Amino acid sequence: MFSLLNIFRVTAFLEGVSYILLLFIATPIKYISGDPQYVKLLGMPHGILFILYIILAFMIKPEQQWSKKEFWTVLIASIIPFGTFYVERKLLKRA
Repeated sequence: MFSLLNIFRVTAFLEGVSYILLLFIATPIKYISGDPQYVKLLGMPHGILFILYIILAFMIKPEQQWSKKEFWTVLIASIIPFGTFYVERKLLKRA
């Protein structure tokens, strides 16, 4: 139940959701209304999830036997909105 793969899946989902909330809700509120509260509220959890996602990607790479291209896709997906959902659907589904 608490395998490294499952932890990575949950982290990828949460990282993706936090990134979307930060980019499409908190940041516009900050610049439209001048209220940085939401960016401060979401920034730290997103940063922690981002770092955890990268660390877990390195840890799970040998288990998943990702090629260099697949591994770079996993890493780059963390900085593209909705990218972690793509990783879940395409790369982790076969696991």
